[in-house]
Amino acid sequence: MILEEGSTTSHTAVIARAMDIPALAKVDKATAIIQPGDLLILDGEAGQVYVRPAGQIEQVMDAHIKQYAARAAHYESMKDVAAVTRDGVRISLNVNAGLFVDPQSVLQAGVDGIGLYRTELPYMTSTHFPGVEAQASLYASIYAQLPGKRIIFRSFDIGGDKKVPYLHAGEEENPAMGWRATRIGLDRPGILRTQFRALIQAAAGQSLYVLFPFIAQLAEFEAAKRLLMQEMAEAKALPAELKVGIMIEIPAILWQLDALMQQVDFVSIGSNDLMQFLFAWDRGAPHLAGQYDTLSPVMLRVVHEVVKKAEEHHVEVGFCGEMARKPLDALALIGAGVRSLSVSASAIGPLKAMICSMTLSELTAYMQYLLGSSEASIRQWLEAYAKDHGIVV
Repeated sequence: MILEEGSTTSHTAVIARAMDIPALAKVDKATAIIQPGDLLILDGEAGQVYVRPAGQIEQVMDAHIKQYAARAAHYESMKDVAAVTRDGVRISLNVNAGLFVDPQSVLQAGVDGIGLYRTELPYMTSTHFPGVEAQASLYASIYAQLPGKRIIFRSFDIGGDKKVPYLHAGEEENPAMGWRATRIGLDRPGILRTQFRALIQAAAGQSLYVLFPFIAQLAEFEAAKRLLMQEMAEAKALPAELKVGIMIEIPAILWQLDALMQQVDFVSIGSNDLMQFLFAWDRGAPHLAGQYDTLSPVMLRVVHEVVKKAEEHHVEVGFCGEMARKPLDALALIGAGVRSLSVSASAIGPLKAMICSMTLSELTAYMQYLLGSSEASIRQWLEAYAKDHGIVV
């Protein structure tokens, strides 16, 4: 998939990666240059598109594809290996999913379950709001495919750049910061309660983890949880346990962490929105692509602070943003204290290889130094560290 607009962190690109579709965004004048019938080579790793390539380029890319296949075979050989560092620390690996799930990617050793199930995708593929039975059937099928595995369901995050025409949201000047996700659910509680009813029905006798997105104030979390508990009170069959958490993605919530941590069972850091709001950076703007590095000490200090507050209150912290799928970025997150990552299924192998080749105690000490940096990015120092210590990134 080749897009003229957008960026690698736009929701279109995120979903493409989740479906293991090679995708490239911000390809200027693509529709003018590429003609029907043209032979194309898309190198998603290098971020390049070859239009009507010469034979020499085809040969080079064939060799590259063979190398990629060899790496994939190596990762496949690690499927029964747990994600444990050299000094014996286990890192929880989870898969991001939506609509469909590949059980093989979740049932391998070292993968704990689904760290983020995007429940909004059925809304985006329908011509009307899905009802209780349709949603419950879908959620129940996920449980059936993954017996014994934890599944974290994020309540719908529609709105913004994930348009649902029948919602009649109208035009917004800044849709990414507009009427979306939990804001819609609280304004239209019937829609949110329908989803909660379906989740409770599907989870009868099993563990139910519900994650609220786009929370800016503690009061919003409390209101969403009240709706969930109202459905719990009316349900005929209950989950074996209920765990409730929020996405850390709006910076305002960072100044409410102490109060928040006393009420949640877990939190999940969503780097995609957190990055764009932290730096006032439209992640879909082509001119700003690459302007701000995910390995900014500012971003990593925020992650470190969330982890520290969560530890004080014995709250589990997960990380489910796109940042976690890159081994070097994931290395930084682990060094900043994160112990649970959720990524697209194709990223599990590379992350396992990285984790099994690192020593956490050494990394943590070095990251404490890097977190105090005033540079725009610590990428080059972390790359050098990984090379010097034989870490596979």
